[in-house]
Amino acid sequence: MTERLSRGRYPGYDVRSKRDTLSWNDKTREVIDARLAVSSRPRFFSADEWRTLAALCDRVMPQPEGRARVPLEAYVDRNLSAGKTKGYRLANMPQPSEAWRRGLAALDEVALRERGRAFAHLTQRDQDMILRQLAQGCFEAAALQGMPAEAFWTSHVIHDVLGAYYAHPEAWNEMGWAGPASPRGYVRLGLNRRDAWEPEEAAPEEPHAVGENERVS
Repeated sequence: MTERLSRGRYPGYDVRSKRDTLSWNDKTREVIDARLAVSSRPRFFSADEWRTLAALCDRVMPQPEGRARVPLEAYVDRNLSAGKTKGYRLANMPQPSEAWRRGLAALDEVALRERGRAFAHLTQRDQDMILRQLAQGCFEAAALQGMPAEAFWTSHVIHDVLGAYYAHPEAWNEMGWAGPASPRGYVRLGLNRRDAWEPEEAAPEEPHAVGENERVS
């Protein structure tokens, strides 16, 4: 058992161990394999935009130490490169690709104006201060071109970044989700009931849970 799997609320558990079991069918394997193979190089964003996006993702969704990092910026980049949308758009917002370009440029504009450096090179404290302004809508930048800052924060930053995080198996391990059970399906749907192939929550040092979760498949 690796050190990564021995930590957290579900010690010894890795949802990826279900890959070749009845829990996942061929389509599920195909989708998850593609998700895990996403490139760490930008397809849509420029190098400068990529650095700003990576810094933004690290502040919006700080990740635990001692395990592989979920490449959030790569997921956002891939979706924009593929032209994926949410299926709706607020009337006062541009298309997602344009919204992201404006938003990242605005972060750098404000960072340079207020701190003299690009957003990616600021301290975490200064980054959080600027993001707080963005979230509260008290954020002025010519790069926004009239796009409402608060709407960008809620409909793109929060939606896209957190959605990317919880689409990754590392996040599923963290919260003890057994993954997309297709074709097996879930059986025990009541509160506080757990199928035999779902992980058991326990303190990281609890040996019983570690043993149980190593056998889950």
